[in-house]
Amino acid sequence: MTARAPVRIRDVQAHDLCHIQAIYAHHVLHGLASFEEVAPDLAEIRRRYEATLAEGFPFIAAESGGAGTAPSLAGYAYAGRYRTRPGYRYSVENSVYIAPESVGQGVGRALLVTLIERCTASGYRQMIAVIGDSGNSASIGLHRSLGFMPAGTIRSVGFKFGRWVDSVIMQRPLGAGDGDLPTAPPRGGAA
Repeated sequence: MTARAPVRIRDVQAHDLCHIQAIYAHHVLHGLASFEEVAPDLAEIRRRYEATLAEGFPFIAAESGGAGTAPSLAGYAYAGRYRTRPGYRYSVENSVYIAPESVGQGVGRALLVTLIERCTASGYRQMIAVIGDSGNSASIGLHRSLGFMPAGTIRSVGFKFGRWVDSVIMQRPLGAGDGDLPTAPPRGGAA
């Protein structure tokens, strides 16, 4: 077993977008985490990044690299609106994507922990994970280990790589969750 390189979580910067595009393209072309079938180009990734920031949601990166090596982007994560209607304003959906060479090294956990902390601090009350493929045991296990509970499976909702694909919905309360009523709208995001 190889030693894990230290991971540093930071905000995504514009110069990271080419790496983010490459990571996401890998998942679009080779996996079921995304139901997209054509990888978006850099201009579209930039548009999505700017829209996420404009709404006040976190967009973070995991940088890895040991002593004597240049840091590299090991993954990224962001939160966004769960749904656009105002009644959903206290709920966010998370997205986490890991570079193929960094899978299994704790990068996803580091990103998701930070995303949970930031969304909680902003006043959100629920985080939703919409996981592509009910066979995605790594993502389901990661979310479960951080307090997400299964909320349902939408069977055969997608079709990719010549087969039907499920979506697994998981949910985690943030802060007080539904234990009390909010006194203010969340900071940033879906106000």
